[in-house]
Amino acid sequence: MRKVIFWSILIILLVISGVLTFSKRDRELTSQKMVEKETKISQFETSKEEVTLITVYDNYQHDLRLKTGWGFSCLVKINNESILFDTGADSPTLLSNMEKVDVDPTQIDKIVLSHIHGDHVGGLEGFLKRNGNVTVYIPASFPDSMRREIESYRAEYKDIKETEQISENIYSTGELGVWVKEQSLIVNTNKGLVVITGCAHPGIVNIIKKTKEIFPKEEIYLVIGGFHLAGFSDSELKNIINDFKKLGVQIAAPCHCSGDRTRELFKEEYGENFIENGVGKIINI
Repeated sequence: MRKVIFWSILIILLVISGVLTFSKRDRELTSQKMVEKETKISQFETSKEEVTLITVYDNYQHDLRLKTGWGFSCLVKINNESILFDTGADSPTLLSNMEKVDVDPTQIDKIVLSHIHGDHVGGLEGFLKRNGNVTVYIPASFPDSMRREIESYRAEYKDIKETEQISENIYSTGELGVWVKEQSLIVNTNKGLVVITGCAHPGIVNIIKKTKEIFPKEEIYLVIGGFHLAGFSDSELKNIINDFKKLGVQIAAPCHCSGDRTRELFKEEYGENFIENGVGKIINI
């Protein structure tokens, strides 16, 4: 009987010891993950560089030599690297516009696609025929047919789901939104953050708030791209403009799907800090 009691107590002690050891190890792993997460976030605080933005596809005109088309594409030049955000609706217009602003497609290093709609990915295939030596950063929700298309031109792709660094001083917000999954681009410049949006289906204010969440200590210098506000009432637009100001957005450059009235009201409210963006517009920061 005493042996039974002895072995029972011993087994209980071993179980308790194992639980405590596992609990300690679990706490250590959790702590390690927290440190890794903090390290990842701290990596966003990098040195700031000068940047050039060139709108190479848009339905609004700036440079009369270039063709307009319903869609959006913006070239980001930074750190001796060229990154194309979206590709517009068709490659002939995209490539023609690039040529007119002295952009060589073969010198572009990376492509970032905001979302699956044709007016943002339509120019991809024709571009890859000219330059397949790129990595294409796509939302993880993209269909496999897009991955196969990219690989068919010997280009590489990378799925983006969460906030991720694309290159030095360039980051993806990660997939945002419910019905249309979309990523936006954040560029850390010497004047503050630049947020580039494709169509802003998740909500332009939500995208800006996400940017502030990623970079809580940084000011937002410029928001540029499609704001997806066509058809909004004046009161709704003014509320959104007020949100821009509360969030510290210094300069606004709505184009593509933003809407004519949106551009008018932003111009009224932002004055000299409004940029009338369109195809061929070059912004040096």
